[in-house]
Amino acid sequence: MAHILFVLTGADHWTLADGTEHPTGYWAEEFAAPYAAFTGAGHAVTVATPAGVVPTVDRGSLAPEVNGGPEGAAAVADILSGAPELQSPIPLDKVDLADYDAVFYPGGHGPMQDLAVDPVSGALLTNALASGKPLGIVCHAPAALLATADASSASPFTGYRLTAFSNAEETQAGLADKAKWLLQDRLVTLGVDYREGDPWAAHIEVDRNLYTGQNPASSAPLAAEMLTAL
Repeated sequence: MAHILFVLTGADHWTLADGTEHPTGYWAEEFAAPYAAFTGAGHAVTVATPAGVVPTVDRGSLAPEVNGGPEGAAAVADILSGAPELQSPIPLDKVDLADYDAVFYPGGHGPMQDLAVDPVSGALLTNALASGKPLGIVCHAPAALLATADASSASPFTGYRLTAFSNAEETQAGLADKAKWLLQDRLVTLGVDYREGDPWAAHIEVDRNLYTGQNPASSAPLAAEMLTAL
């Protein structure tokens, strides 16, 4: 049995360019699908958040239209309600990477608010990459990689092939022109080898021990790929 650390955003909003607070949090499917895959395979999960706050689910991610209909929405909601780890997260600064066999970051717009500028998360990502342990990051969660850059803007992730929520998807979601910055643009500036698939279609990239997924549809395939390494 492996022990997998899930790092979730502690934010319940994303501040837009005009100062508006857009309600958000983590995206339900991006927690639920990997959680079900990992625990279904007999592995243990621990959730960590900044300051140990109980994470907020993006209410929009529970809607039937983004979960394949009412049955899919109900299934995702059942997974969340049946995951006690969500109600008792540990503080991110208390995490000891040695206790875990893999690390997984679900997305949602929340990481754009807090994890993108969280040095504790940045250090964990840096150490996880160096450890060789499987490191999975999906959708907007690669925003957390921005916190790995040092004072000269150098990051250990520079040159790594990865994917994340695309500018095209942000545009189609109706938030690109309201955002302070776009994830794809910032990752390219960080120096990663960004790869983009078709909007909303499952797309994953694996480069050494780094596993990334582009969007919610990529979360289940990403977890399946990580399971092969556990």
